[in-house]
Amino acid sequence: MNTSPNITPLSWFMIAILGLTWGGTFMVTEVALAGGMPPFWLAASRIAFAAVLMGLIWAALGCPLFGAPTTGADKRNLVIIGGLSSAVPFSLLAWGQQYVTSGFAGVSMAAVALIVLPLAHFTVAGEQMTLRKTIGFVIGFVGVVILIGAQAFETSGSAFETSGRIACVLAASCYAIGSIMLRRLPAAHPIGLATVLLMIGACITVPLAWAVEGPPPVPSKEILAVLAFLGLIPTAGANFLRVLVVRSAGPVFMSLVNYQVPVWSVVLGSLILGEALPRSLLLAMTLILIGVGLSQYGALRRLFRR
Repeated sequence: MNTSPNITPLSWFMIAILGLTWGGTFMVTEVALAGGMPPFWLAASRIAFAAVLMGLIWAALGCPLFGAPTTGADKRNLVIIGGLSSAVPFSLLAWGQQYVTSGFAGVSMAAVALIVLPLAHFTVAGEQMTLRKTIGFVIGFVGVVILIGAQAFETSGSAFETSGRIACVLAASCYAIGSIMLRRLPAAHPIGLATVLLMIGACITVPLAWAVEGPPPVPSKEILAVLAFLGLIPTAGANFLRVLVVRSAGPVFMSLVNYQVPVWSVVLGSLILGEALPRSLLLAMTLILIGVGLSQYGALRRLFRR
């Protein structure tokens, strides 16, 4: 797939929904962890639930996938993308966040945009780096760092902190590389593609969780409802939207979601949990909006000309 990115009003709406969805996922995840779900089984459960749900929808549609002839390399890349899109980064984060501060984990996820930018420059048509785009992404990243605050640079004191930080950065790199490879696949049915990627992820995470944490725990009804929500909304639904955005608007545009997630996490924490808003919120949001405006100036100009 070598066409230039097609950024439409729907593209902006979809990344706004993704930012809100993933920004609110942290609170729900904390409920599941506090309820006794081990981190690897939590990741495996949400991916497996999403894979089953999407599989039923896909089967009802007749299981369409690729709309053009494929090669062995395309099928091999599909397996790799399935691992890089969910299984590998979920597992790396589950392990790494035991030893690093939540602030560092947040900054590492925001770094996805900065990792995608040079990769896309060399591998994706129409995604070349420019000075304006680079400055925009850097300003947006600075905004995220300011929002997270000092905890982005604090040490956890763990003996495995360096390894944990490497795991978080590797997880961010997985998301970046997976998005690039996803964009380069041949024409495919979006529901079929999202479903197959989730199925591949489930085939990796379930055996891994069993090997690391033993047999799955029996969740309570409340935790089962939380797992169903995580599988339905931020995994199945969001993965489908992610496929649509990357395949149409491109991986660089998709990476803007990583600047929204910490903002929504803070805002929703204040609205729902009563947490205090950081004083840096206004400055951080201003910088993030400036960064988005600079990096996507052409797309925004086309949007407001419609």
